Amino acid sequence: MNKLRRAFLKNAGVVGTVAIAIAAALLKPVTVFAATWNSRAFTSKNPADAINNSGYGGATESSDILIKAPDIAENGAVVPISATSNIRGTTSMAIFVEKNPTPMIADFKFSNGAEPYISTRIKMAKTSIVRVSVKAGGINYTNSREVKVTIGGCGG
Repeated sequence: MNKLRRAFLKNAGVVGTVAIAIAAALLKPVTVFAATWNSRAFTSKNPADAINNSGYGGATESSDILIKAPDIAENGAVVPISATSNIRGTTSMAIFVEKNPTPMIADFKFSNGAEPYISTRIKMAKTSIVRVSVKAGGINYTNSREVKVTIGGCGG
């Protein structure tokens, strides 16, 4: 028997069985539980708009937010960033890069007493201020650090 024909018949049988199970309500598609995407914040082109649209506006400067980033990033396409919040009751942290085409990079939520620590790699278009903002106890806090980029990663 032809291997291609055998594979086709086998896959057609599996698809048919799944379709019958769905039609008979034996299999139900499950809703994915994911955080909603804040499109206004993530598509803002102005850093102040991105901060305000994400709900981190009016933040107080705090040295309790520790940012670990290189002073000079040789390649803006891969810049390692980590941040820790020593502020009690931290519920979320966001990263903003002021001179990027879209300044909001990420927004992390913490629940059930999770440690407010993030570590990621980001893209930076050019030398810029990296800002980490935190929500804790209904109050916004922020801290920033300049990272110099020698080769741009966001189309530069």
